[in-house]
Amino acid sequence: MNSRDSAASEITPEVLLRAYACGIFPMAESADDPTLFWVEPELRGIIPLDGFRVASRLARTVRSDVFTVTVNQAFKAVMAGCAAPQPGREETWINRRIRELYTGLFAIGHCHSVECWQDGELVGGLYGVSLGRAFFGESMFHVARDASKVALVHLVARLIAGGFELLDTQYVTEHLKTFGAQEIPRRRYTALLDKALMGQPADFTRLPVNHPIPGTEALAIIAERG
Repeated sequence: MNSRDSAASEITPEVLLRAYACGIFPMAESADDPTLFWVEPELRGIIPLDGFRVASRLARTVRSDVFTVTVNQAFKAVMAGCAAPQPGREETWINRRIRELYTGLFAIGHCHSVECWQDGELVGGLYGVSLGRAFFGESMFHVARDASKVALVHLVARLIAGGFELLDTQYVTEHLKTFGAQEIPRRRYTALLDKALMGQPADFTRLPVNHPIPGTEALAIIAERG
């Protein structure tokens, strides 16, 4: 389902959360397009938290702590990095309205960022939406090799520690397949989403957010989940 919203100003962060609970999310045609449209893919991308795969070379990078990884410390900067053109991705779907809406979700505790720093510079990260025991990954970026991958590893460790059940990636790319991402039909996705929205919500801040988590700890959490 794709339906264009001609009055984007009527969408609020609260409306956005209700949309996620129904399995739909907004996008824009380009950064310059002021309108949004709703998307409900026939095939949905997820990364199972059981069996999340970390390649040995990436594990060494995570373990070395070559990047300082923080959480919720530079949300707007991460969104800006995700919206910026990158090699192989000259266009972006993150327009001004998307930035406003997700910044609003961040303000009420339903959107989070993971940042990778090197020598005091933001060199990669990701952001997404938290609802119930589901986390909806929105976008990631990097300007240093492996920075976004390291951010994803730390995200998954945090989701496992916090009691999340579903990591939604919207779509599956070759990059995400290396971590175990898979496409599932809409009906199965809806069942997983409904289950993740019932009962006690997960806690994204179960791991501390006021100081970086060592890479060895993140990898140990993932290995224990297996």
